[in-house]
Amino acid sequence: MDASGRGHTAAGAGRGGFRAERAPDGRYRWQLKAPNGRVVAVTAAAYETAVEAERGFDVLRAVADGLTARITHVRDGIGWVWVVPGTRNLPEVRSSRAYERYATCQNAFRRFVVLLAKQPALERPEPMERGPSLRTSDVR
Repeated sequence: MDASGRGHTAAGAGRGGFRAERAPDGRYRWQLKAPNGRVVAVTAAAYETAVEAERGFDVLRAVADGLTARITHVRDGIGWVWVVPGTRNLPEVRSSRAYERYATCQNAFRRFVVLLAKQPALERPEPMERGPSLRTSDVR
């Protein structure tokens, strides 16, 4: 892990910030933790390398102010989750848990956007084709 608190760490290590972790299938996924250590968001995509995961995070971080989420009821059980659609309407990032109330889920997404925007850049991401324009104000 570097001095900024970002980098590759074991699951659960450290407090807040970005973490790229190797999944059991050998691919990498990232998560974003709040300063209290709670995971607030996880990537839906899997990356071949940690550098690709970092690049994907940086691209998302760069457009944080324009993100919107789909908020849906969980299929099995009680609660609401938020998902940020990526290209081809596939999930790019999602909430790490279900929320009991719709309004709580909305607020959790707004807090995620603020936390994401505060993260320092890892590196300059290459331009990436994005889907439709995403705006925080469009959260239902």
